[in-house]
Amino acid sequence: MAKPNDLVQGTLDLLILKTISLEPKHGWAIAKRIQQISGEVLQVQQGSLYPALHRLEQKAWIKAKWKETETGRQTKFYSLTGAGRVQLEEAENWSRLSAAINLVVETT
Repeated sequence: MAKPNDLVQGTLDLLILKTISLEPKHGWAIAKRIQQISGEVLQVQQGSLYPALHRLEQKAWIKAKWKETETGRQTKFYSLTGAGRVQLEEAENWSRLSAAINLVVETT
């Protein structure tokens, strides 16, 4: 199974931004969504996720707000900022880049 530190630098940031682009999510939900969408291939560990969330907050690409979960616990929910949406749009060139990399890998 691939782990974020095995991936191209910046990929985890993109995965997080994309995951919270539709609605705010707390850290555990972000990790589970990435795992689910990737067909259980990517498993984001807390040791990678929370430093990435902190880094994205420092860049002002995401913001955190304390909210109550379904279970009544208070936790931080992360959402995109305007700057984060701009960054996500720019990063969506990733599809083109990854398709090109895939072509090279499959044909060599």
